[in-house]
Amino acid sequence: MDDQLNDVLAAVGPRLRALRLSSNTTLAGLSEATGISVSTLSRLESGQRRPNLELLLPLARAHRVPLDELVGAPATGDPRLHLRPIVRRGMTIIPLTRRPGGIQAYKHILPAGKPEAPNPQVHEGYEWLYVLNGRLRMVLGDQDVVMEPGEAAEFDTRVPHWFGRAETGAVEFLSLFGTQGERMHVRARPSSS
Repeated sequence: MDDQLNDVLAAVGPRLRALRLSSNTTLAGLSEATGISVSTLSRLESGQRRPNLELLLPLARAHRVPLDELVGAPATGDPRLHLRPIVRRGMTIIPLTRRPGGIQAYKHILPAGKPEAPNPQVHEGYEWLYVLNGRLRMVLGDQDVVMEPGEAAEFDTRVPHWFGRAETGAVEFLSLFGTQGERMHVRARPSSS
């Protein structure tokens, strides 16, 4: 085994311990969440046991981090993100975050076409929108507004909502979504007097 692989594997234990401690989780609690024995978890953290995929996958899920972040895998040399777009009802949605849980970021692209009739939906969470290009029609409860580039909105997704083209032109917007109702916080510098 080459030195680089040994270095990566040796760093897994301390990384696992730091993740567990940062979330205030005990070995017993992590064992319950993953199905891995307390003794195995302890040996992994201390470096007395080499990590394998069968142990790392449930740990990555429990800590809510990607596997490559969990092991601190070296960069592959290609800095590009390989995003997998989702197409839903003619809209292309590009996930911009790669970690599970927490607030998720997306870019939405509505191609040019005929505006559609609103079909409001509800679900758990909180959403923040920012229009990049085009005119976005947003129906939120009993409000029906047209958003211009540079405008933003935030709302509880338990309120019936829908968004689509305000006219025939294409629309691009960003959204931040938290399934547990996490709200977006923007910090601004105080204006100079």
